[in-house]
Amino acid sequence: MGQFQLGLNTSTIRPASLMDKIRIAGETGYTAIELWNNDLSEYEDQGGSLADVRKALDDHGLSVPTVIALHGWLNATGADLQNALEDAKKRMAQAAAVGSTYIISSPPREVADLQLGGENYRKLLELGREMGVKPAMEFLGFVDGVNQVKHAWEVMEVADHPDSTIVLDPFHIYRGGGEIEDMEGISGEKIAVFHFNDAPAEPARAEQTDADRVYPGDGILDLKRMISILKDADYSGVISLELFNPSYWEEDAEEVARIGMEKMKSVLQT
Repeated sequence: MGQFQLGLNTSTIRPASLMDKIRIAGETGYTAIELWNNDLSEYEDQGGSLADVRKALDDHGLSVPTVIALHGWLNATGADLQNALEDAKKRMAQAAAVGSTYIISSPPREVADLQLGGENYRKLLELGREMGVKPAMEFLGFVDGVNQVKHAWEVMEVADHPDSTIVLDPFHIYRGGGEIEDMEGISGEKIAVFHFNDAPAEPARAEQTDADRVYPGDGILDLKRMISILKDADYSGVISLELFNPSYWEEDAEEVARIGMEKMKSVLQT
């Protein structure tokens, strides 16, 4: 484990309140936590301040590798693009306020124009320099366009920007029909975060959704091979438990976080 930090993506314990998510992550041994813009907005709408969130993070010794997420930007032009950039500015401000290094930039569900996406991604990266947070390119295995590493990488190549990075995720590699080897050749400095999860044997790959994700080691993916590739790439960032399984949401959030930590360590130590 030595070269990696272990993080908790708060989607894993979604029903808990924002402050409980922070407390639970700290008390169960995580050193990093991924937060969601929606949670931050809800907390502010209820009268809370992001300064209080930042203090809670500091009190529990938690860094924030990413905040999630930017939407609606990749295929946008004209007024739609301007609206997406304005929304991105607000979300980036939240990310910067809680000390996040990156903000995840998600692709649309429809087929994507990768050339346009790269040009727009560059705009996000330039905006990120102004706001103090770096947009990280994400691929999603269940969408029609940017569903593999190679698609996200093409967007990054078109953007041609030194701040470009990619989000890697075992479930999305599998669900999008990619191969583990797609991770090879990506330097550690180009990886914003590595989401950690596993996929079950059933349902069939093409039918799986986020809700099917299981704890690392409880599925069929060769996670040890992926970790080996990360080590070879000299990646030393956060490996973050990211699950969206409703059955876990019904369980005690602290217990889910604790089990998740144990499962992560088990995969990483062998």
